[in-house]
Amino acid sequence: MLAALDDLLTALYNGPAVLVQVTRVQGSGPREVGAWMAVTAGALIATVGGGQLEFEATAHARALLGGQGSALQRRFPLGPSLGQCCGGVVDLSFELLPARPSAGQLADLRTRLAPLEAQRLPVALFGGGHVGRAIIDLLSRLPSRVQWFDSRDEVFPPGLPTHVQAEHSEPVQAAVQELRAGSRVLIMSFSHAEDLDVLAACLLRQREQADLPFIGLIGSKSKWASFRARLRERGFSEIELMHVTCPIGLPGIAGKQPEVIAIAVLAQLLQGR
Repeated sequence: MLAALDDLLTALYNGPAVLVQVTRVQGSGPREVGAWMAVTAGALIATVGGGQLEFEATAHARALLGGQGSALQRRFPLGPSLGQCCGGVVDLSFELLPARPSAGQLADLRTRLAPLEAQRLPVALFGGGHVGRAIIDLLSRLPSRVQWFDSRDEVFPPGLPTHVQAEHSEPVQAAVQELRAGSRVLIMSFSHAEDLDVLAACLLRQREQADLPFIGLIGSKSKWASFRARLRERGFSEIELMHVTCPIGLPGIAGKQPEVIAIAVLAQLLQGR
């Protein structure tokens, strides 16, 4: 939704829009209270879901844009009249947003529509390889706050969304102290030696602060067996090592393509959340 919010703010420089937002849900509905979409003269940004519900909401928003409507609140029973069988009722609000809003209006929109900090999944990703990039591609479309680290120069692609913070760190494990509390850590650097150093730094932080709820290491069971032995030599207990997830990824999702691994890993994080 952060990317959608940026799209909305950009669109407002070219013309007005109608903000459609879910204000109440009774029974079963396609989206939660607070979900929103924006309707411009030629585009839809984000979604309130529901197929025919969204179609009807879009038509009403376009009428408002054309000066042909006036209702700023509408109730939609999700029954036969909409060709749906959810059985719930959804209330939507409609708000006309002016073109080229003032700085104050833009700040107000960001405050109202940006996901609350508590709802944004904090992720710390170590590694800018193919799997790392695939994970970032998915996270760029999810409500998250991402810290992305690599020890190599020029591995980060241009045009990253505002909620993805990319940073070169040498040595890369030094960045562990910068992680946000509550971060879900994913370790997949280009080097096993770097992976081990980052993992050890995460375990030390977990020992001292206990604020990293998920520490995941990409690799096979044999890689983890080797790392486990080395970490025991560094003084970590079996109880501490139980905090590491390796291999990572939701079981049952087969495939070694970067995109498949990325889906499995994020599904695991979302399930654990």
